[in-house]
Amino acid sequence: MARFEGKVVAITGGGSGIGKEVAARFIAEGARVAINGRDAAKLEAVAREIDPTGEKVIISAGDIAVPATGAALVDAAVSKFGGLDVLINNAGVFNPKSFLELTEADYDWYLDTILKGKFFTAQAAAKAMKAKGGAIVQTGSMWAIQAIGATPSAAYSAANAGVHAMVRNLAIELAQYKIRINAVAPAVVETPVYNTFMTEEQVKETLPTFNAFHPIGRNGQPRDVAEAMLFLASDQASWITGTVLSVDGGVTAGRQ
Repeated sequence: MARFEGKVVAITGGGSGIGKEVAARFIAEGARVAINGRDAAKLEAVAREIDPTGEKVIISAGDIAVPATGAALVDAAVSKFGGLDVLINNAGVFNPKSFLELTEADYDWYLDTILKGKFFTAQAAAKAMKAKGGAIVQTGSMWAIQAIGATPSAAYSAANAGVHAMVRNLAIELAQYKIRINAVAPAVVETPVYNTFMTEEQVKETLPTFNAFHPIGRNGQPRDVAEAMLFLASDQASWITGTVLSVDGGVTAGRQ
């Protein structure tokens, strides 16, 4: 039997990259899915692609930095599919900029999207899961564990460190409700996030230069992170909560 047969999953940042990949995988393993993102048209296209029947996916568009957006996503899943078993708290933003140049607007963008967004979406999900338990998986970051000179990201890293700390705190608070919470901390994963601050040409030139940065010798792909998320969301991980799993090709272990 499929691991997620009959389960209901909500995913933030489901319009591309890791979120899209994990949504497709959940559907392939029997789940019904509610996906969030800022762009409704993009979400509709993803929904058609990963579920041509139109019966297993619903979309809930909006900016996750606004707490009402996370609540709306959870409400959509519960009202359409009858409950919520898993939250993949994945939405994030990234644009390296030196500390001395970071503005208050930059800071707010990172903290509101990455930390506040995950915080209140997790709260909405936990309220929906309180009666029968569930699993929350967050996308954290290797940058919250190690600083990388080539990609200055003080505010981004601080926001993700908050995401990691939240995992430990919520693991303790929510254990009484049989709700598990964990995070994955990826290194460089080839997703469209890089196209938000580089041209297609720059992406093609720059991303391959990071292959060697990972001891395993290659950048991550969305499927690498999706596999870890699916495991943490599944009953196979029923005795794992409060952990941050490095999915980083060996970066945090050390250097060659």
